[in-house]
Amino acid sequence: MVFYRSVSLSNSQVLAILCAGFKSKPLSGLIWQFELQELIPEQQDRLKKLKSEHGKVQLGNITVDMVLGGMRGMTGLLWETSLSLTLMREFASSLSIPECQKVLPAAKPGGEPLPEGLLWLLLTGKVPSKEQVNSLSQELQSRATVPDHVYKTIDALPVTAHPMTQFTTGVMALQVQSEFQKAYEKGIHKSKLWEPTYEDSMSLIAQVPLVAAYVYRRMYKNGHIHI
Repeated sequence: MVFYRSVSLSNSQVLAILCAGFKSKPLSGLIWQFELQELIPEQQDRLKKLKSEHGKVQLGNITVDMVLGGMRGMTGLLWETSLSLTLMREFASSLSIPECQKVLPAAKPGGEPLPEGLLWLLLTGKVPSKEQVNSLSQELQSRATVPDHVYKTIDALPVTAHPMTQFTTGVMALQVQSEFQKAYEKGIHKSKLWEPTYEDSMSLIAQVPLVAAYVYRRMYKNGHIHI
């Protein structure tokens, strides 16, 4: 992206050049990935600064009760997620849930926000346009295929197995196609790990509904599967 900025190409020219080099990837996926590509370096620098300036700061005391209680009350990981309305407001451009319902694109006027719009907002901090949400939907649709070995792995379990056992087994079987594993084995630099992580995350978001539907129909619809 820095190269294209330096030669002052128009957006249409940039997209034309990129599409020529990425013929196997849908344009919708490229647009969405470019949005994240602009944000990742900023977040990487943010974490580096946090570590360099506050790396020796103690976060609290750990008691035996905390350890025995499953690390309850312990600060052990750094992540940003909508655990509560407060965090939702902090990491989603300070928008409350009712505000999100008003500004995010919906499938029909006055309807609830599309999930793709929420995903865009949470990852970029920006309210997407309807066109951007549609592009993300197309990207997910292009990834919504599950290889046969996943279904065969689920079918190896008794139909009486708990649905979550069948579901997690199917999800784990998807790991065979992991782009992260391939990149890691090739020695990818850690600053680029977000790229295969992005690929795996997007594919998983698209594939999980199919796996869940398969388990549901296998258990509650007499095994009548329509793939």
